[in-house]
Amino acid sequence: MGLIDRIFRVIRANINSLVSQTEDPEKILEQAVSEMQDNLIQLRQAVAGAIATQKRTERQSRQNQSTAEEWYRRAQLALQQNQEELARQALTKRKSYQETAEALQAQLEQQSSIVTRLKQDMRTLESKISEAKTKKDMYIARARSAEATQRLNEMLGNVTTGNTLGAFERMEEKVIQLEAQSEAIASLGTADLEKKFLTIEDTDDIDTELASMKAQILTGKNPTALPSTEPPATNNPSN
Repeated sequence: MGLIDRIFRVIRANINSLVSQTEDPEKILEQAVSEMQDNLIQLRQAVAGAIATQKRTERQSRQNQSTAEEWYRRAQLALQQNQEELARQALTKRKSYQETAEALQAQLEQQSSIVTRLKQDMRTLESKISEAKTKKDMYIARARSAEATQRLNEMLGNVTTGNTLGAFERMEEKVIQLEAQSEAIASLGTADLEKKFLTIEDTDDIDTELASMKAQILTGKNPTALPSTEPPATNNPSN
């Protein structure tokens, strides 16, 4: 199992633990991203350490190779001076440093492979964290929207629809009743006004008739005679 797989296995275990303790999705997602970032920091430190070890091994390998080459030159110099035993000792030293350089070179190849794998894991984790942050923001937004919708539904659920509609119907009936009363009052006011004018007209007729009776008395006419309803006779010009 690779390093990234182990990291995500630990993260999933922690998330499951969080889910069993709390039901706040925002906290769970924030905690998950935080753990991934902590693992990324550790992975970067591991990469940096591996690179430092690799560089140190490279330096030691070069130093041993350089020392081996130096002892080889000394062996050549000893042979030129006809000091074969000294040349043999120099070659023995050269062989020791050469073997150390070769061993370090083998370690360097392994370390290079480790550094390459760690760098790849680091890039993978960085990509996963970027993806997780995007999903986290999306899931948090969806969770908040769902919570708001739930609160709205609960609020609407606490309001009885029948009672609400009944209140509007009662209010409508009240308004209609008030309008009817207003029309009735306006109608009564118009009727009273018409009665007043009729009273005035009746009074004028009586006054006119009374004045006529007074005039008849003064002229000697019988005021008790009812006024004739027949039209007056017209003079015939032929008579």
